[in-house]
Amino acid sequence: MTLRVLDPSSEMATALGRPAPRMASLQGKTVGFISNGKEGTAAYFAHLDKMLRAEFGVADVIMRVKSNYSAPADPAILEEIPQWDAVISGIGD
Repeated sequence: MTLRVLDPSSEMATALGRPAPRMASLQGKTVGFISNGKEGTAAYFAHLDKMLRAEFGVADVIMRVKSNYSAPADPAILEEIPQWDAVISGIGD
């Protein structure tokens, strides 16, 4: 008996993007949160908000919730992202 193993991966190399440059500090910065809207995100993001302000000097936290937890962020949210210094996206199941 012959056992054949198939490799489903693509042989084509995909172009990789580059990570954004790291900020030296979050002091005085604006951080945007994008939540999927599930129940578990509310407490998590509330705690993270307090922590970022107290421990890292974040000046402002913007909270946005997607209209559909399984879809990409809404266009209105995407338009705001360039105004933020950092973005945290989270799920809560």
